[in-house]
Amino acid sequence: MFKGLVGLVTGGASGLGRATAELLVKQGGRVIICDLPTSKGQETAKQLGENAAFVAVNVTSEEDVKKALQATQDKFGRLDVAVNCAGIATAARTYNFKKEQPFDIKAFQKTVEVNLIGTFNVIRLAAGMIGKNAPDGDGQRGVIINTASVAAFDGQIGQAAYAASKAGVVGMTLPIARDFSKQGIRVVTIAPGLFRTPILEMLPEPKIKELEATVPFPSRLGHPSEFALLVKSIIQNPMLNGETIRLDGSLRMQP
Repeated sequence: MFKGLVGLVTGGASGLGRATAELLVKQGGRVIICDLPTSKGQETAKQLGENAAFVAVNVTSEEDVKKALQATQDKFGRLDVAVNCAGIATAARTYNFKKEQPFDIKAFQKTVEVNLIGTFNVIRLAAGMIGKNAPDGDGQRGVIINTASVAAFDGQIGQAAYAASKAGVVGMTLPIARDFSKQGIRVVTIAPGLFRTPILEMLPEPKIKELEATVPFPSRLGHPSEFALLVKSIIQNPMLNGETIRLDGSLRMQP
């Protein structure tokens, strides 16, 4: 199934996206890694070999995403899977009463722009390319996989912007899956809990241990490779569609 498969992964230079790109190549697929120009995307693609290429992309830019899709067509001739891992995080209370300071509205807008609008931008453009594939026996032409967060369901104090952006990704999953049903393009979202990504790894080790203790089982941060395994399962299972899957060790975040 993965031999010759072509994937496009946003946020592919690190964390969940990089693990996904690595798995796709390891399974015999080919991948276009999309990330910011300042990322380690070129280095990542070089490490993965001839079946990987890097394209600098800001997911909120229509021009950038179109450029990545054209690069996919030029290098690999098709697109089967798009995986949206690009995202940012912000943390601040809606109103800080000690400082008499409201949440920065520009920070809120930026979070929604990247996490929600950026994801939608990739979906709407990638679907046009995936839809050109010949259907398989089930009529399937490809799959789009998005990244939300458990914060979409139980966001913590200070996560209003982040939770809203990720809840938007969850909320649009089913209607987009329905939009694409006649074209045979599946749409599935993963909602990860606490994963060992570059953002979390910047925390001091005692704080990481504290976070790990909040996860019932296994009581640790998730490995990006475990996220990639779920991506693999979604690709393989044609009945997974229009759904958001929590991947969190049964974590339910507290305030």
